[in-house]
Amino acid sequence: MLKNLSLLFQAWKGMQAFNELNLEEKSVVFYSEDNASWVHFEPIIKELLEKHRQKICYLTSSFDDPILKTDEKLIRPFYVGSGMVRTLLFSSLKARIMIMTMPDLENHYIKRSKVYPVHYIYVFHNMASTHMVFRTGAYDHYDTIFCVGPHHEKEIREAEKLYGLPEKNLVKHGNSRLDSVLNEASKRTDKNIPKKNEKKNILIAPSYGKNALLETCGIRLIEVLLDAGFFVTVRPHPLTIQENKVLISQIIKKYGSNDNFLLETDVASQASLHASNLLISDYSGAAFEFAFGLG
Repeated sequence: MLKNLSLLFQAWKGMQAFNELNLEEKSVVFYSEDNASWVHFEPIIKELLEKHRQKICYLTSSFDDPILKTDEKLIRPFYVGSGMVRTLLFSSLKARIMIMTMPDLENHYIKRSKVYPVHYIYVFHNMASTHMVFRTGAYDHYDTIFCVGPHHEKEIREAEKLYGLPEKNLVKHGNSRLDSVLNEASKRTDKNIPKKNEKKNILIAPSYGKNALLETCGIRLIEVLLDAGFFVTVRPHPLTIQENKVLISQIIKKYGSNDNFLLETDVASQASLHASNLLISDYSGAAFEFAFGLG
């Protein structure tokens, strides 16, 4: 209870500090749901800082986000929580550009600003089709979308025609996470081929939700793989870690002491991807990273 009140107070302070800035100081704003968003923002922020010396504001819902301790003078980070403070901040936002990896703008709690014509940019954190994973209308309320590939461009244009939506600015952007995985893989001399009598490493990296792999059969799947003699790494989705602490606790309690089991909670890390021989997933973006980055 006290921890929640403390976080609420810190979020309120963050919102007030952000709102005190003038419009020029918060011309470009990034919003991060969790620590995993940084990998998608990093190349964009690097370009803005190094080539344009652009000041940016970075709003985060993660209290332990490393960005909050940055020494970069051009970045102003603010913790805004993930509750009513964040909702209030978004509805009263005054900024020229807001860049996000969170879909469903305007569809739930997070709304477009009611007081200023903010230009909203969506950066895909998943290479999947716009018709999969997320809800219908998840991208409808953004002004600009940074597309991973031509499939996104074609699908978005078709949806605009079908539903009579305003035409968005579509930018050929790619996927920063995949670029990072490819870059790291190119530096590795070993291809992670198991030595004789060495256990193969199986990575379980699913999406989240009541019908996702970890929620429906994760505990049993881990047991089967361990019994079959594999080393098992489980990398839950950030939202599973946040919203299904009971499941995570059950997994830790049952397998945490097993020498052939590892729970990886830092999804920004690539360690488990490069260390694994096989990936088991559902509709998570990790499947694309593994297939295209390491296949």
